Amino acid sequence: MSALLIRGARLFDGSAWHNDAKIAVVNGRFVAAADVPAGAEVIDAGGLVVLPGFIDLQVNGGGGINFNDDPSVHTIERICAAHARFGTTALLPTLITDRRETRTEAVAAGKAARTAGVPGFLGLHLEGPHLSATKRGVHAAAYVRQMEEADIRELLSAVAGAGPTMLTVAPESTPIEAVRRLAAAGGIVSLGHTDCDYDTALAYIAAGATTATHLFNAMSPLGHRTPGMVGAVLESGISAGLISDGIHVHPAAARIALRAKRGPGRIFLVTDAMLTIGTDLPDFELNGRTIFRRDGRLALADGTLAGADIDMLSSVRYAAEHFDVGLDEAIRMATVYPAEAMRVGNRKGRVAPGFDADFLLATPDLDLKSTWIGGKKVHAA
Repeated sequence: MSALLIRGARLFDGSAWHNDAKIAVVNGRFVAAADVPAGAEVIDAGGLVVLPGFIDLQVNGGGGINFNDDPSVHTIERICAAHARFGTTALLPTLITDRRETRTEAVAAGKAARTAGVPGFLGLHLEGPHLSATKRGVHAAAYVRQMEEADIRELLSAVAGAGPTMLTVAPESTPIEAVRRLAAAGGIVSLGHTDCDYDTALAYIAAGATTATHLFNAMSPLGHRTPGMVGAVLESGISAGLISDGIHVHPAAARIALRAKRGPGRIFLVTDAMLTIGTDLPDFELNGRTIFRRDGRLALADGTLAGADIDMLSSVRYAAEHFDVGLDEAIRMATVYPAEAMRVGNRKGRVAPGFDADFLLATPDLDLKSTWIGGKKVHAA
């Protein structure tokens, strides 16, 4: 039995702050302090804060590699380790539009990572290839295609074996019946990279789509006569990811969306991070094209954005400073809300008895000191 007691810290448990708290862990889960056995490791964390570990539902890469480059367990381990350095304790390695064989390899890697219990691996995010050709962004045009029965079977296999699985699709390339089948099987169907109109989006939401991928980016905008996909997201009860870097979405647009969003779904933070996280790489290749890293921006030579160059800790700081939500809500946007969107809110996203012991130790200014997954320290500053 492994047991840990952290005392003296200021705790944000996902709902409120608690001073001079005791955080107890037994066998990888939080327990009541009274249930810690004798002989447990004790850490005096006076002057520090404890936060729930961050959850990132859109991570293309990190540590010098993208998931598309080598969809394997080793790559998943490398990406998870790179983001743990910035407070992320659960993530979805994200495969963007690619060859058929690449997705097959990614699904197999996700299943193997789940079996192996890779620290930080939550499940998969398969973003494409069933997207709108007009809203594909950096996704390679040669691989964007219509969803067929064989695709549905492979996606159902991912949902069944790789853990919580998010599937980004566009109505233009995805039969509505496929959404019903994938959602009924437990898949988190997310609408994105779409130019669909408001009514079409609502029909796909009624069919089972429960999230939207990177709100505002690569989707039909909100107009006063044509509410578009953005309008459907804000008016409906689905959840939505939002990139918090000041580049993908102007902070004023984010503030408006946060005020306008109808529940029960929430807006949660995603990084959409590429392989640059944790490196000093000036550029890299994606589907045979060079992506340039300049001033916090990743883009093709023509200026098309290609993922993001930001970690989740920086995303939380940016949201707290620029989105008029305050630090507490910014933390929830990176913990509680993505956990709920992935239907794992009963075990992740909070510091509470029975939850997975994924947490951070940091200074009051959010200087990260250590990252813990399942009660084990995986990074120390």
